[in-house]
Amino acid sequence: MFLAVLMLILAAGYRVVAAWEPSLANFAPLMALTFCAGVYLRDRRLWLVPFLALVASDLYLDHYYATQFSYHWTMAGAVVRALCFAVALGLGRAVSQRKNWLNLFSGALGGAVFFYLVTNTQSWWMDLSYAKSTAGWWQAMTVGHPEFPPSLLFFRNSLASDLFFTAAFVLVMEYRALRQAAPSLLGRQAA
Repeated sequence: MFLAVLMLILAAGYRVVAAWEPSLANFAPLMALTFCAGVYLRDRRLWLVPFLALVASDLYLDHYYATQFSYHWTMAGAVVRALCFAVALGLGRAVSQRKNWLNLFSGALGGAVFFYLVTNTQSWWMDLSYAKSTAGWWQAMTVGHPEFPPSLLFFRNSLASDLFFTAAFVLVMEYRALRQAAPSLLGRQAA
């Protein structure tokens, strides 16, 4: 349990550090670890840890982006991100009922796609520089604003990080279960 909480705290720190390196934009473990919290953590109080890490890192990142890019924080954006994390936690709970490698992969993939679609749609809706049309929505989903890297770059990074960090967390938790002679996906024999 301590290891899981430590990983979540480190995830928030990593998210902040990654903001300083543009090539790591959206390559952060927090969404994956929120999903994994739903899969592995039974103490519901611990489910708050990813949300607290999200809020703490958002406070810093919103200030950082405001000073670097004239980005303006909105309560709507914070609420949408928190709702996406709640969906990832729910996906984790659903996967925990029938935990196998395919469900873990599908849950992580589904969470990443959901986050991308919802947050970019919210950005399209709130940002006055996007045309409120199908073409404007498509721009928000693919290229974004011309002065910034393409939106698909951010999706690629978040998808890769969600899959990578989910795999890392799952391997740690499953190895721990295997060492304690508890049921583990790693201990299952291929049929």
